[in-house]
Amino acid sequence: MQAWNAVVITDADRANGYPVQIANPAFCNMTGYTLEELRGRSLKMLQGPDTDPAVVDRLRRCLQQEIYFEGSTTNYRKDGSPYFVRWSISPVYDEDRQLSHFVSVQQDISDYVRAERQNRLFARALDASNDPILLMDRQFRTLFANKAFSDATGYAIEELVGNTPAMLRSDQNQPEFYQDLITTLASGQPFRGTFINQRRDGTTYYAEQSISPIVDDNGQTSHYVSVSKDISELILREKFLQRVASTDQLTKLHNRLHGEELLKLAHRAAGASGSPLSLILCDIDFFKQVNDRFGHLVGDRVLATTADVLRRNVRSGDAVIRWGGEEFLIVLENCGLEPALALAERIRAGVERQSDPDVHKVTASLGIATQSPGESIEALFERADAALYQAKRAGRNRVMTAAESRGVAEAGPQA
Repeated sequence: MQAWNAVVITDADRANGYPVQIANPAFCNMTGYTLEELRGRSLKMLQGPDTDPAVVDRLRRCLQQEIYFEGSTTNYRKDGSPYFVRWSISPVYDEDRQLSHFVSVQQDISDYVRAERQNRLFARALDASNDPILLMDRQFRTLFANKAFSDATGYAIEELVGNTPAMLRSDQNQPEFYQDLITTLASGQPFRGTFINQRRDGTTYYAEQSISPIVDDNGQTSHYVSVSKDISELILREKFLQRVASTDQLTKLHNRLHGEELLKLAHRAAGASGSPLSLILCDIDFFKQVNDRFGHLVGDRVLATTADVLRRNVRSGDAVIRWGGEEFLIVLENCGLEPALALAERIRAGVERQSDPDVHKVTASLGIATQSPGESIEALFERADAALYQAKRAGRNRVMTAAESRGVAEAGPQA
């Protein structure tokens, strides 16, 4: 009678529906009936529209076979309100081993069932979202991943659960990015950033992702939830537009506008580090005659092939810019005069070796200037331009440095 669980004892009289003999206060509170109202009546009185007939049928068979039963279904209180009950029934025998009673221990699990149903509803709602969603524990192990997350990564949900999102790293985000992520979340703040992740098939994608801590009743972080969006198409489109905006479409080199920015950055870096900075100005010889004699299509081809020679002969980090018309600028960071001169000579020889189908031999003149301490961009460029001008005056198809150009300029009037 003092048991916390609801307990009811029924007679084994099958013909009368196993009438109630005794019920404890917990059972009366659960059903809303008094003991007087229950005694002598069948517990069928608790069944209603949502009572599962399959469970009732299994219960009936177990009672008939005098074996243990366990199940759960919906019952109804005296006031007609439903509740979800889980119960077990055991047969009781007398001294002669004859079935005399059944004892049933019951528990109202309505709150648990409602919570489970709500959890399933939440899970279905998250699964229906088009945005990839991830639920992680404090160690960032995945507890839940929705279908959109599985589709975005190419991993089955079973492969994701139990693992951390580190399995998606492509190593294209810098270490500082992940350090910022850890520091931000450790402070209890949400983190937002663009992750470059790797799918199961090895391809990469861009995910704009927000990760937020979930706190428990004590205010301590217990879980993390991540909501992301695949922005690969947006990023690729932006990169394409950036390339279009910064690239000369004919030669595929940097265009003048972008090249000016690169030149400023290189000048600023050289000033900060004290490293040498050199410029090479390259101009195709007699290019106007090429256009006039063979037409602009041939001229465009000569420009493109010359650009290829420049691209093949510079170092990987050097900026090659179509400065205008048939003129090209090469920005050589951390490069003094001697290596710049050797590089320029390789370019000159490379252009001369090219044979155009119509023009046949094409040559180029080049001027070099290496930055002096404290020299401005404008002054440095003017010296390279002067060196190129003197290379033209000296007969073309040659390389001349800014120092040599001063000598030519000084010797010119005396000659």
